[in-house]
Amino acid sequence: MAALLLVAAGCGSDGESSTPGVTSTTITIGSHQPLTGTTSAAYSGVAPAAKAYFDFVNDHGGVHGRRIIYAYRDDAYTPSNAVQVVPKLVEQDKVFAIFNGLGTGPHSAVVNYLNKHKVPDLFPASGCPCWNDPGKLPYTFGWQTDLTREGKILGFYMKRKFPGKRIAYLYQDDGYGRGGVKGLDLVVPSSLVVTRQKHPIGVHNLDSQVQAIIRAKADVIIAFTQPAYAALLRLTQLRLGNNAQLAVSFGGIDQDALAALPSTSSPIITDTFLTPISETSSSWNRLMKRVHDKYAPTQPFDQWFVYGMSAAYTFVEALQRNGRNLTRESLTTTLEKGGISPGPGLTPFDFSTTQHGGYTGAQIASIQGTAYTLQGQPLTTDGGNGPVVPVTAPLPPAPSDGVPAP
Repeated sequence: MAALLLVAAGCGSDGESSTPGVTSTTITIGSHQPLTGTTSAAYSGVAPAAKAYFDFVNDHGGVHGRRIIYAYRDDAYTPSNAVQVVPKLVEQDKVFAIFNGLGTGPHSAVVNYLNKHKVPDLFPASGCPCWNDPGKLPYTFGWQTDLTREGKILGFYMKRKFPGKRIAYLYQDDGYGRGGVKGLDLVVPSSLVVTRQKHPIGVHNLDSQVQAIIRAKADVIIAFTQPAYAALLRLTQLRLGNNAQLAVSFGGIDQDALAALPSTSSPIITDTFLTPISETSSSWNRLMKRVHDKYAPTQPFDQWFVYGMSAAYTFVEALQRNGRNLTRESLTTTLEKGGISPGPGLTPFDFSTTQHGGYTGAQIASIQGTAYTLQGQPLTTDGGNGPVVPVTAPLPPAPSDGVPAP
């Protein structure tokens, strides 16, 4: 009996008998992703990029000797599908955690379920500030710069770059669009905003919104909308002869779609919290290209590949820091200790016992064709009335073997 108890205790310390998704050799995680539907053209490459990095890590010995198995299912970017997909991953597939579930609407539909079942809900692929609520959502941790911070930074730059100019907002009528506008309103004087145009998901033209912007004589348009609508906005501008300077949120940029439109002399302004692929001298860029070419060569090497792989890098670092004794509670505690490196990111993380936010800022960039050109320094701020300030600390290089140290 004493020998049996010792064996049981040994298994328990390794997390095998009590932690779903964890064995002595594997860690199984899951996600909901838009592999089909209207958003799939831009976002369907995010999960394959993350899987490519997990495969790379597995080929380099895994994490504390465990291979990462990544199971993701299609929800077509709809909440009704997400509430079917995620419980199957948790209850049937017995995943350890949900990783990088994509979309504000779909993930909002499952976030309470995950926290009720104490499933680590790490790094939703969404900028909703709502993920940063450790009191109500103790198992959820944001990752990308939240929309309020992003709106503040984009609005701060546009206000300074185009002083006194007339500004129009165009945003999709959901949490994504409204979150960005909340940030804009914290820094852009209301006297400069001449019109606010919103659109629902599913529209096929933006003529009425752009015509209203033209009537308002806006010099600048700031858009918080999905890539398909950002491309439609740009195309409608060109068709209606509107020359207002366009600024688009990070989540609205699909470089290939924009590059396919008729060329103009005016670049699009955006922001990014990740090292863009156009920064060819970056060690992070070289690592990503190496992973892409070996593990996902058929996927586009674009900003969404960078996104998926970068989120996977942060997840692996959290696992490394946790150590081999992996439980759901221990991983959330590890993240709350802070100290996670920004990896390919441009600003620090906001992880502690009181903050479950992600990256704290972004850097302005312009896009001409498919290339990002970074402007100035990365900027950081909070989700309230705090200032927008530059980040002066140098970025850490990528590890020589491409895997974060324990």
